[in-house]
Amino acid sequence: MRPLYMDVQATTALDPRVLDSMLPYLTVCYGNPHSRTHAYGWESEAALDKARRQVADLIGADSREIIFTSGATESNNMAIKGVARFYKSRKKHIITTQTEHKCVLDSCRSLETEGFRVTYLPVKKNGLIDLKELEGAFQPDTSLVSVMTVNNEIGVKQPIHDIGEICRAHKVFFHTDAAQAIGKIPMDVNDMKIDLMSISGHKIYGPKGVGAIYVRRRPRVRLEPLQSGGGQERGLRSGTVPTPLAVGLGAACEVAQQEMEYDHKRISQLAERLVTKIMSEVPDVVMNGDREHRYPGCINLSFAYVEGESLLMALKDVALSSGSACTSASLEPSYVLRAIGTDEDLAHSSIRFGIGRFTTEEEVDYTVQKCIQHVKRLREMSPLWEMVQDGIDLKSIKWTQH
Repeated sequence: MRPLYMDVQATTALDPRVLDSMLPYLTVCYGNPHSRTHAYGWESEAALDKARRQVADLIGADSREIIFTSGATESNNMAIKGVARFYKSRKKHIITTQTEHKCVLDSCRSLETEGFRVTYLPVKKNGLIDLKELEGAFQPDTSLVSVMTVNNEIGVKQPIHDIGEICRAHKVFFHTDAAQAIGKIPMDVNDMKIDLMSISGHKIYGPKGVGAIYVRRRPRVRLEPLQSGGGQERGLRSGTVPTPLAVGLGAACEVAQQEMEYDHKRISQLAERLVTKIMSEVPDVVMNGDREHRYPGCINLSFAYVEGESLLMALKDVALSSGSACTSASLEPSYVLRAIGTDEDLAHSSIRFGIGRFTTEEEVDYTVQKCIQHVKRLREMSPLWEMVQDGIDLKSIKWTQH
């Protein structure tokens, strides 16, 4: 029997409606969308145009501002390196946060080796940035601010609207990695004053291997392309656009737009059910990240006195994770949890529960029941738990090394 799937921040199942829209382009309509001399090319090009409109409609953009990429990692690389390098003769400073996705932080690191300066803003205990600190971080040569909309590990939602206003007032471009937000919460690039936005297909029930970047036309944002070639995608991303994948991304965006309100309401109820049930049965559970400003489908809980990895192993019939899939191979505690000031031991005991479009109430109840059962069992085996029950303050103990 396959485990239940509760890791929708890592990836999502392909929505059957999305698969249906892709099938013709995987089989009979196989033309190169950039072939201008025959019907095979034209039908693929028409399909790309439609997909571009579907993506643009979801975020309130113009379809000419959407560029297809291989996913949000590429989009983030394009936005950060592209803008920084294009304006480098006058501007050499970038602002981001300490809790961004790895690909944003690594793009910034790589720019530092090219002579750019980067400010990594800390976040408050609730995971949100301090807008006053952002205000104070601007320098005369700041070219870009990059802040993710919804965090992939703890689900907190940054004040994108306010950040957009601040950036526009400083005449600095604003990029947001919206991979975890798009199609789940309403996003409008004009209302939020976003200049660049990264989008991923497989986080919104679309295919893997495709994403998009929104690049504003007015006021125009210029980027230096990462990839050279035939000049496709307005010269910003050469290479044949994979029609079936782009069609899938477009369909996923359209479905998400239609279902957003329904999904959000349902996911909120299931999330509330999961958190309430676990917290009422198990003491010493901490929810990481702000309780109010968050996307409800991403729940990160720390179970004190339990090793997260051993809880994951015990819950082998539920697919869960202890953080981001990109960095879960390392035994270091999550850098996101470290940034919000979580104690090392609590950071090691965190589990991320993902609730999505296809999660059922039965799955939530089963996960809760198993989780409670195993936390209690593991705590009974833990000498630390025993000491705490005896009223010993673990922080006051001087542990000696033998």
